Amino acid sequence: MYQEEGDPAPMRGAGPAGGTQGLGTLLVSLQLTDSAFPSGFYTLSHSLEGYAQAGAVDADSLPSLLADLLLHAVGPADATALALAHRATCAGDPEAVVGIDEHLFATKLGREMRQAATRTGRQLLDLGQEVFDRPQIGDYFGRVVRREAPGTQAVAAGVIYAATGVPVRQAVASDLFAFCASFAGAALRLRLTDHRRAQTLLRGVAPVIGTAVEAALRRELADVGASAFASDVMSGRHERAEARLFAS
Repeated sequence: MYQEEGDPAPMRGAGPAGGTQGLGTLLVSLQLTDSAFPSGFYTLSHSLEGYAQAGAVDADSLPSLLADLLLHAVGPADATALALAHRATCAGDPEAVVGIDEHLFATKLGREMRQAATRTGRQLLDLGQEVFDRPQIGDYFGRVVRREAPGTQAVAAGVIYAATGVPVRQAVASDLFAFCASFAGAALRLRLTDHRRAQTLLRGVAPVIGTAVEAALRRELADVGASAFASDVMSGRHERAEARLFAS
């Protein structure tokens, strides 16, 4: 099985005997981005419900909002932290992963976003250690349980992708697509779009995902942080709303 330089060994069962030669890392990405994977990521609206409650978004403005969140929020913050955590895990430096985790957590200004990130991250690590059976995942989950690290979703994903041999570019792209799919799913449940337009939304944002991936791979730890202040405001309003469909 082809292995990129610096990547961990392929997963067990990913060779000819498992019938998945050359597909092991792709299958990991597909499994982790599937809405059926119970990490809780798809219970989030990523501030979209706050926008909807304020009447600040409609079907026509959804693509622009999603692109802005990718380029100015998720890309500079979560996607960059994921890439850095992936590299630190591959380098066998869990202390560096903790530092990245703490930095990302500190950049999340709203309580709702911090809680959403750590709840889904902890669940992702807990399930990931069982599903993928890699020591790096279990070790980092142990740190989170002992409160030695916050366990944000992006850093947890970076650890799991690295431990399972998924190349860093594929890992960042997969997680950004999962964010977009979660956003589109929230738009559906909020009746801001329909199933057909949701798929057009996902296809249309593909070039933006590509741009966000390449930018994330170039950043360093000091660059981690979002600048989507309207999203922070909507999240703050959302956490005080009388009724909420989503956790964020």
